[in-house]
Amino acid sequence: MTSSQFPTLDVRIERFPITGSFTISRGAKTEAVSVVAELKRGSHTGRGECVPYPRYGETPEETLKVLQAMREAVGRGLDREALQAAMPAGAARNALDCAFIDLEAKSRAQRAWDLLGRPAPQACTTAYTISLASPANMAAATEKAAHRPLLKIKLGGDGDRERIMAVRRAAPKSELIVDANEAWLPSNLEQNLAACAEAGVTLVEQPLPSDWDEMLGRIRRPVRVCADESVHDRKSLDGLRGRYDAVNIKLDKTGGLTEALAMADAAKALGFDIMVGCMVASSLAMAPAMLLAAEARFVDLDGPLLLARDRDHGLRYDGSLVHPPDSALWG
Repeated sequence: MTSSQFPTLDVRIERFPITGSFTISRGAKTEAVSVVAELKRGSHTGRGECVPYPRYGETPEETLKVLQAMREAVGRGLDREALQAAMPAGAARNALDCAFIDLEAKSRAQRAWDLLGRPAPQACTTAYTISLASPANMAAATEKAAHRPLLKIKLGGDGDRERIMAVRRAAPKSELIVDANEAWLPSNLEQNLAACAEAGVTLVEQPLPSDWDEMLGRIRRPVRVCADESVHDRKSLDGLRGRYDAVNIKLDKTGGLTEALAMADAAKALGFDIMVGCMVASSLAMAPAMLLAAEARFVDLDGPLLLARDRDHGLRYDGSLVHPPDSALWG
């Protein structure tokens, strides 16, 4: 290709109001702030959306600068393969990686899954998140969502047994997974896991801070445990064996769909169950992750359901059933 055939890169910050608020153990927010990378070549445009995560030292403003700094390399011919070494795993690389895939698919008049040699995604059931609050308030929110087959319950430390039991009473038929977002301690880990087992919880996500998760390898785990903050890309998988039963693959952690697909293959080979997860964001951020759904025991792609409004051509949700993206959205 000549330089004129290489794409140009535009980057912007976008904001989407959340219905009410979204609360986890680290705090609450009322809007989703994402960064969108847009690659243009001729008549084709490829897009990718990421959500910078303060837990990993990322901010929208810094992510914007990191992506803007890639314009020259993209204009010189940087491609998706070279991108994997040119940028570290994280939100910024995710946006650009997904934009490259979208652009390549549109340029070849293919769907992204055909381009990548993956099965076409099918409609699947996503978890629906119940934010952290008092037991009474969580029960009230759960009651409104009790018709959904899979609920993800955000927990936060003190009082979690009461929260778990209140949620179970409010949704006796739903499958429950819980996410402590690193809020439990060695002193309450076993009693909280026991409460989850008593309530029939299927999976507990990231109960301990990532630096403390060696304890998970020393106790009997009555409920299967999933790594989130403790797992990022393929390099982090080996150290989790014996501590976790599953891993949560999020594109903002892996640095894009390219690494996420490779990580899913590696995780399965090591015997881990897979959850495909998301940050609170629009359908553009969810769409690439749909390619992982076929590999996943749990799908948690409810971000747009938590927004007051989604972007145009968003994913179609029938209750908790999420459908594959239209090419007008991505891929």
